[in-house]
Amino acid sequence: LHKGVHYFDTSYDRGMSWYKAHFPLHRNAEKIAERYGFAAQTFESSPYYMYHPQAAARIARDLPQAKLIVLVRDPVERAYSQHHHEVARGFESERDFGAALALEAARLHRQEERLAEDPAYYSFAHQHHAYRARGEYARYLSVMAQHIGRERIHVVESERFFADPEPVYDEVCEFLGLPTYLERPPFERHNARTRQSDMDAALRRELTDYYLPHDDALARWLGRMPIWRRTP
Repeated sequence: LHKGVHYFDTSYDRGMSWYKAHFPLHRNAEKIAERYGFAAQTFESSPYYMYHPQAAARIARDLPQAKLIVLVRDPVERAYSQHHHEVARGFESERDFGAALALEAARLHRQEERLAEDPAYYSFAHQHHAYRARGEYARYLSVMAQHIGRERIHVVESERFFADPEPVYDEVCEFLGLPTYLERPPFERHNARTRQSDMDAALRRELTDYYLPHDDALARWLGRMPIWRRTP
């Protein structure tokens, strides 16, 4: 078992029985619920659900009561980090981040449309090489809201959670209908403004400018400008 089940994106053909096998049995969940006095809830985390054109509709159809927590971060850092991650895993042959960004448009040409048209289609490039595109958060949130409902989506900035986890944890519990009077788990704190110092400065400026309208759109979800747009 692992947190990234990837059922609603790349493994949907395996069927709901396969998906359910990743979670506790009802009788075990009920024992936990009785112990703490509230309805048991189970979780999984598959980031590609947000980007796969079929995932939101599948979730809405198969899990109509599910709630989604979307964790976002500075899209410039997200893109750079993803590239390093894909190179490390052997999924990216272009080791230069700028060159990989330059290849993105050609690699992703019509891939989103093909995924939307054909439930059986799989795109390696769409899953592993969409460095710039994945940071356009508001666009994907809008699609998710159309299928799932905005009231069942909660957006969290990673930087805020890492720096000040307790209030973010309480907000998530409130969103999920879980009691906040239980003892919080211990949290580590991390620097919310960490940046990759070895990124080319000109490329960083170009990406920062590119994401400005997308960050403005995300601000309407957060009720304020994203934390990475604030002046230090």
